[in-house]
Amino acid sequence: MKWTVIVKPNAKKAKVEQKNSSEIFVHVSAPPVNGKANQQLTELLAKHFNVAKTKIKILHGENSRKKLIEVAQN
Repeated sequence: MKWTVIVKPNAKKAKVEQKNSSEIFVHVSAPPVNGKANQQLTELLAKHFNVAKTKIKILHGENSRKKLIEVAQN
C-alpha cells in the first residue's frame, strides 16, 4: 500500500496524524540531518501500521518533506 507522507522535522512531540485515506502527516522530533528524521519516520510509521520497520520503504522524496511511502503487508 502506498501513502503520501508530509513530514515536519524538529517537532516538539513525535506523532502520526492520518488526514484522509491516502495522506498522512508525521511530526518527528529528530532533525533532518544524516537521515535521523527518516529513521524516526520509519519507526513511527511501523508502529502506526503495526508492521516491522523493514516493511516501510521510502519510494520518493528521501530528502524532501513530502514523501511517497510504501507499506508492505505480509
